[in-house]
Parts: sequence; C-alpha cells; structure tokens
Amino acid sequence: MKLNIPFRQLFIAIAAAGVFTACDDAESNLSRLDPNFPQQASSANNNKNDDKVNPLLSQLQFPKVRGGSSEVISHSTSALGLNYSIEWDHTLRAQRWTCFYFNASNSVQKWNRSNWKNTTWGGDPFQLDPDVPANEQPPVKGEFSGSYYPGGGYNSYYNRGHICASQDRVCSKEANEQTFYMTNMMPQVYAFNGGIWEQMEIAVRDRWNKSNFRDVLYVVKGGTIDKPNQILDHTKSGFIVPRYFFMALLCKNGNSYKAMGFWVEHLNEDHSKDALSQYVVSIDYLEELTGIDFFCNLPDDIEKEVEGASKSQILKDWNL
Repeated sequence: MKLNIPFRQLFIAIAAAGVFTACDDAESNLSRLDPNFPQQASSANNNKNDDKVNPLLSQLQFPKVRGGSSEVISHSTSALGLNYSIEWDHTLRAQRWTCFYFNASNSVQKWNRSNWKNTTWGGDPFQLDPDVPANEQPPVKGEFSGSYYPGGGYNSYYNRGHICASQDRVCSKEANEQTFYMTNMMPQVYAFNGGIWEQMEIAVRDRWNKSNFRDVLYVVKGGTIDKPNQILDHTKSGFIVPRYFFMALLCKNGNSYKAMGFWVEHLNEDHSKDALSQYVVSIDYLEELTGIDFFCNLPDDIEKEVEGASKSQILKDWNL
C-alpha cells in the first residue's frame, strides 16, 4: 500500500523556511471561520500550547501537549491537508488522544469503505504508522484478536478499535487509509466497539456534525493509559487495554461555542440502546478524570464558560 510523506517532515521543511501555509481549502476555510484559529495573540490565555516549534499546536482541537516521552504526530493528505493528530507516548507504547475536526470540506463522502474489499492485498487496509517506530506499535494482525477481555471467554477477543473513526474520514481514499494506522487503534471488545462506542461516533458524525448546527466541530477521543486504576488489562504483548474511553467535543457556530464530554467504561456488555445522556460529563470533570487539559487554546474566558457548563445546560445545548 502506498504511504504518504509524513506530514511532520513536510511541516518541518516549511517551518525551517520561515513560512507556514495551510495545505488546502479545508485549512483555509477553518482559519476564515474561526477568528481564534490560530489563537489570537491579544486573547488572554494562560494555558495554551507552546506553538513556537509547531504552529499546528495552536489549533483549537489540540489538548495541552504533555511532552516528556510523548510526541505529537500529525497526518495529512494532499487534498485534505491536516487529517488528524495523536499524542503518542513512546514509553507507554500507546496514544493518549487523537484530535481532529469536522467542517464542510472534510465531511463530504468521496470514498466508500466497502472498496477495501476489492484491493489486490486482500481487503485489509490496516498498517503500521510510518511516523512511529514499528516496535512501539501493536502488530497489524494477531495481537488484539489473540488477546481477551478479562473473564470474557474465547469470544471476547479484542477488535482493532479506531479512535479517529474510519467513517469520519471518507472524504478521500487517502484520508480513510490513514485512519487504519495501528497508532490510531486501541483494543476494544466487540460488544463495546460495535455497541455504545459506535453509537457515540454516529451521533458525533451524523447528528452534531451538520452544516446548520456548526461551522466547525472539534473532536478529541481516546482511552485511559496513565492511571493504573484506569487500565483494564494488557494484550498478550503488553499493550494497554483502557478501562475507560472518552470523547471531548467543542462546537463553534458563528461567534458562539459549546462543549461536551463523554466518559464510558469499557465493558464486555451491549449498551448500544443506552441513552447517550447518561454518559455526558462537563469538560471540567473530564479533565479531572483523565488528567488531560482539553481545548487549552481557547481564550480563558470562553474556556471557563464552556468547559464548566452544568450537565443540564449541556443536555439542553446539545439536544440530548
């Protein structure tokens, strides 16, 4: 399978010349729609990312970068520009989060995932991420499917669970292909992956990502990897199985913002019929749970307001 030139290498080359230009209409549209994208220097913000080395980090979908043994990896395509980014922890051999955004340009469908069934290599688009050492990534085949949910029995093996969902990036074959990097996968038992997690993804993509609802919808997703009591298990080769998964959403519509979090336990049970409202939390509370500072690039006054919204206000704002 043809792989793309790593976006971070392309970015470094451009940055070295002292110039950073958006890759395509998707980026330029986002800049036009959002006056705080990238962050306005005049806006008070005491916890924003340091974007001197990488200006991408000023974009609103990025949480506060932890640093240390972690590195931000961004993937792009020639047509789309920035596709999605992850914070990869080289010591833990896992991603801490994936972040991306929806807008009008990247929400169109120009690729059908069923086309993967007709490829010359047998229909499996999963592959190692070219920007992360291979020995830090789960093997493409056999690692998750050969590991089992604790006490779940033979049929409780793990799926390669997308964090940036494949269906979220059907605007091109190339963009969809990148969602199958193993760095974008976390072990998820099928009852969860094809159950409540999928229902959340559908709601984000098809309910809230509507042109009459938002200019831009920023998304951060992941599984818990940092706290021992938030790790469910490890796969047969020692890769982390999160006990909890989360989503953080920030919607910009005109000059207004609203935010919402999801916090859900990784259970080997079918909760696909559950009301999503029971998993809703404020971003402030999600930050307490995860230790991640979401939407740190918002001006402080906006960040305080949207991240501290009560659950009742969130349910009203997001029509839940």
